[in-house]
Amino acid sequence: MNKSRKKIRTLTLAAFFVAIELIMAVTPIGFIPVGAINITTMHLPVILSGIILGPVIGALTGFVFGLTSMLKATFAPGITSFCFSPFITVGGVSGNFSSLLIAFVPRILLGVLSFYIYRALRRARQSRVLAAGISAGANTLIHTLGVMGLIWIFFGQQYANAAGITVGAVIIAVLTSNGILEIILASVVIPILVRALKPQMERMGFYDKDQ
Repeated sequence: MNKSRKKIRTLTLAAFFVAIELIMAVTPIGFIPVGAINITTMHLPVILSGIILGPVIGALTGFVFGLTSMLKATFAPGITSFCFSPFITVGGVSGNFSSLLIAFVPRILLGVLSFYIYRALRRARQSRVLAAGISAGANTLIHTLGVMGLIWIFFGQQYANAAGITVGAVIIAVLTSNGILEIILASVVIPILVRALKPQMERMGFYDKDQ
């Protein structure tokens, strides 16, 4: 395929994924508040774009995920929004530069690592669907550990106080609540989408014509 044509198609699909993220962010399906935490589906377009379009677009959609997370924490704050926005104070605790690291770094890595883990599995001769499922589940886990690990480092006691748990239970509490649900969701939905999109992506030059 002509490189300029593929570049145009890549940018078009990138804009499509960003549009999906923005729609999800302003509707209840993007961030579902459950007590001190949000169950999110925002990781799905990030993982899918990383797998299909590569690490650069994955990083872009991850950045948009982080941006919407920060904006939601700023304009519709919850009891732990200080972890994701430097512009908000909740319960006497103010966000700071660390909030930006929490909001953006794990989300950008989510898109980047989704591609590299998927590609490594494909090179190990795993089927496209299996590679997508493993990459989706693994990267969702890495993302959750990244977010909660940074929260534990920078706001451990404050988060624990707001959530009504001990500092040591911060990461475990999230993994056993929304974390497991998000991993299962990604591991099921992403392979289905990768398989469903196979004919279109082959025609557009994003998939090799194999499994």
